[in-house]
Amino acid sequence: MATSTPVRHAWRALTGLLIVTAVLFGINALGVHVFKASSWTPELALDLQGGTQIILEAQTADGAAPSNEQLNQAVTIIRQRVDASGVGEADVTTEGGRNIVVQIPGQADEQTRQRIEASAQLQLRGVLYTGQPATTFVGPDGTSTPFPTPDPSLNATPTTEPTNGSDPAWITEALFAQFQAYDCANPDNDPANAPKDQPLITCDVDGTVKYILGPVELDGSSISDATFGLEQTTGRWAVNIKFDDAGTKTFGQISQRLFGATTPLNQFAFVLDGSVLSAPSMNAIILGGDPSITGSFTQETAKTLADQLKYGALPLSFEVVSSDTISATLGSQQLQIGLIAGLIGLALVAIYSLIVYRALGMVIIASLIVMGVLTYVTICILAWRMGFRLSLAGVAGLIVSIGFTADSFIVYFERIRDELRDGKSITGAVEDGWSRAKRTIYISKSINVLAAVVLYILADATVKGFAFTLGLTTVIDVLIFILFTHPVMQLLARTRFFGSGHPLSGMDPAALGAVYRGRAQFRAPAVASTKTAAERRASRSRGEAERRQTIAERKQAELAELPASGKPSPREKEGEL
Repeated sequence: MATSTPVRHAWRALTGLLIVTAVLFGINALGVHVFKASSWTPELALDLQGGTQIILEAQTADGAAPSNEQLNQAVTIIRQRVDASGVGEADVTTEGGRNIVVQIPGQADEQTRQRIEASAQLQLRGVLYTGQPATTFVGPDGTSTPFPTPDPSLNATPTTEPTNGSDPAWITEALFAQFQAYDCANPDNDPANAPKDQPLITCDVDGTVKYILGPVELDGSSISDATFGLEQTTGRWAVNIKFDDAGTKTFGQISQRLFGATTPLNQFAFVLDGSVLSAPSMNAIILGGDPSITGSFTQETAKTLADQLKYGALPLSFEVVSSDTISATLGSQQLQIGLIAGLIGLALVAIYSLIVYRALGMVIIASLIVMGVLTYVTICILAWRMGFRLSLAGVAGLIVSIGFTADSFIVYFERIRDELRDGKSITGAVEDGWSRAKRTIYISKSINVLAAVVLYILADATVKGFAFTLGLTTVIDVLIFILFTHPVMQLLARTRFFGSGHPLSGMDPAALGAVYRGRAQFRAPAVASTKTAAERRASRSRGEAERRQTIAERKQAELAELPASGKPSPREKEGEL
């Protein structure tokens, strides 16, 4: 006999769930064994694990204290650098009116330290001159001689007024002498706090190229986004920049000026912390505000540069005062308490399910187990791919989600029971209950997700973990409801134990007060005023069934019981038509 459509649907759904589970475990296995970047245990946040604390001190050109607005803006940008997704549970705060304290869960890797410590303003300057970092030259006698200290009498004023940021007129005799004697390892200037309207002598981050740069023409605040990826034509790694409206206009004018100029006047330097990150040449006129930087990038160097360009627009420069390891603010004891609370909640839900729904409660318990497995492996993957860390607030979100998940099952099972009370068969009640319950569940889950999104966007960083785990588990709850709970009910309804309405199955029509009793037979309880004392005692013995009748069912039974004369017939008293 051919398999029924609901059964085929159920097996397809369960197969899909198995595939999803295998894919998730496969992705995390790749992260663990191939990329060596993931783990089979979730990463913990600062309040549960401890981590690294870095204190930055603001530096101003005149030594004055920075304003609160500057510090708050710097806090926002540094938080984006170390926790762009908002779920890494990093803590960035001000201290003492001049310092910024950065606390990161676990041991900070080198790239994270660089993003924090390279915290000066991002500047974009035209390149005027480049050279090797040597500070010596070979004299007429063939020996290496250091470049002399610039003579104070050398001319330090441009002979002609420079017309733009790439005009060689900026290079005076005194400036060129300083360039020759400039030591990249021991600079005698402060490139991080150099005047914006004057040329700058500096080196690249590796100290392999020395530059004379023109005045600042754009800063990092003009960059709205920076990403990295492979070029489709060449297959090389590239960094893609997106300027805001004002930056697009300015950069378009700069590109028109630099395109076609001779080297190095066709180059434009990105300067962070006084060092040149990159000095690409202008190979086209770019008016759309979306230039692309190419070169000998690897995936890691392209990502690092994109991060620095995207989050480099600090209003101040900073100096690292200290870098220390800190202990957990809450510790393992609170984590254990949270886990115990979660287990107690699971146990209470399981006990309630078994008492109220009997064997159907096992479906709820199995669904919660499957959901727990998927949530666990998803959190492990998110820790690897987006830096998610589980805080105590996140643990609270997981605990709350147990109740929300149980709500879905209760709505579904109660809808099935209502269908059984209407006289439908068990298989029909499962299908009709699904079609009616899923609308209610989808609406309620949509509201949960919306609340989690709003809370994630508007709440403080300490609450984002709660909002994130709540939204994540809600999405997984819907997935389990579609791919596991309903398919399992479709299959169970066709088993002998559940399909026959066994009293322990939780779907016994008699216990639920079903209207339908068999072929052409319906229950028709007598009107209370016509019952004898014996009948009333018999009626109380069927208390549960009658208590579960709806008002419509009772009225239907009363009308079916009364003939045209208004008096019940003997056959109708026995419940037959």
